[in-house]
Amino acid sequence: MPRLGDIKVAAALAAGVFVATAPPAHAAGRPAVAALQVTLRHHHVYQGPVDGIIGDRTTAAVIRFQRKHGLTPDGVVGPKTRRAFGRFARHVLGSRPLAPGMAGWDVAELQFALAWHGFPNATFDGGFGRHTERALIKFQRWAHLTPDGIAGPGTFRALRAPLPLCPIALAWPLQAPIGSPFGPRGTGFHPGIDLPAATGTPVGAAGPGRVIFTGYDPGGYGNLVEIAHGAGVVSMYAHLSTILVRFGQSVATGTRVGRVGTSGESTGPHLHFEVRVRGAAVDPVPALR
Repeated sequence: MPRLGDIKVAAALAAGVFVATAPPAHAAGRPAVAALQVTLRHHHVYQGPVDGIIGDRTTAAVIRFQRKHGLTPDGVVGPKTRRAFGRFARHVLGSRPLAPGMAGWDVAELQFALAWHGFPNATFDGGFGRHTERALIKFQRWAHLTPDGIAGPGTFRALRAPLPLCPIALAWPLQAPIGSPFGPRGTGFHPGIDLPAATGTPVGAAGPGRVIFTGYDPGGYGNLVEIAHGAGVVSMYAHLSTILVRFGQSVATGTRVGRVGTSGESTGPHLHFEVRVRGAAVDPVPALR
């Protein structure tokens, strides 16, 4: 049964206004709230994360903006506050087709929705640049749409579908607390989970399958192993210090694929564990036994 706070937030979003009420801890952020946070960042009144969650920091930023513009400082984004945001906030997602070169509130919503559906853009900034176009084309292919890089009615409908999930059970690749979860991080999106561990800690395969990649990934993953498990599922093991499997090798659950390290774009020893389903990054935690 939904909680009263959830109902208040849903009603506020439906009405086009925003109130300071905390959503459930497990809920994905809301694209409209993420767009609000991006807009507040553009106006230099908010420096927090773009996580799509209404909280004290977002509400305080709305109040700062309202005071700055002579509006009632109630923390609610109603029509007057929306108008004061200017042209950037004129359009909501679905009110116009979106193409490269455009910018605005609806583009920020698009970026956030694409990320939660497994195709993150580099930065949530409300600008439809090359990164957003690439993410959109990948999503359109995944959703069996024409991959034209233009967000229209078909794309908007597909983005309203439930978030993709891993269809098979997986095992933890190592025993460690989650240092950084799947989801928004700063103004970007973390497409996996980070498991902090000492350098050299063995990393096990999350399930039976075949190794489809081993080597150094220059895009930030460092020493990387990828395993295909069937059903469109691929698991990824990044920032390794050592790789212990070879391309094409069949592995069982728990087979050592490498050792924890800090290769690539990493600030300390940990395993970045990522799961993709037909190319879409999904939260691996619900699938882990």
